[in-house]
Amino acid sequence: QVQLVESGGGLVQAGGSLRLSCIGSGRLFSINTMGWYRQAPGKQRELVAASTSTGSKNYADSVKGRFTISRDNAKNTVYLQMNNLKPEDTAVYYCYAAGTTTAWRQPFEAWGQGTQVTVSS
Repeated sequence: QVQLVESGGGLVQAGGSLRLSCIGSGRLFSINTMGWYRQAPGKQRELVAASTSTGSKNYADSVKGRFTISRDNAKNTVYLQMNNLKPEDTAVYYCYAAGTTTAWRQPFEAWGQGTQVTVSS
């Protein structure tokens, strides 16, 4: 009922920048939380950054000062601006959203398919 589509991943050298985008579609009534997780090979999926509809944001310690999350609520879109990328940022990045649908305001959680980010040293 709710789909998330990411874009913007790719290969970049250390110190470079990338901007990820994620667009939500489907039977959306409201989105409370939108955010980004990542999963590196052999590691668990971890939170990178999240933003709530009230404007609060939180970041993983490892990306504070380098990554910025932002939202366009009118477009059901969340962005992740990643600056000063490091090889340890290499991972598959997943978009996440939670809210309610138009179907009797049922709660939902949704994940995108993931987009690869590779940072070379």
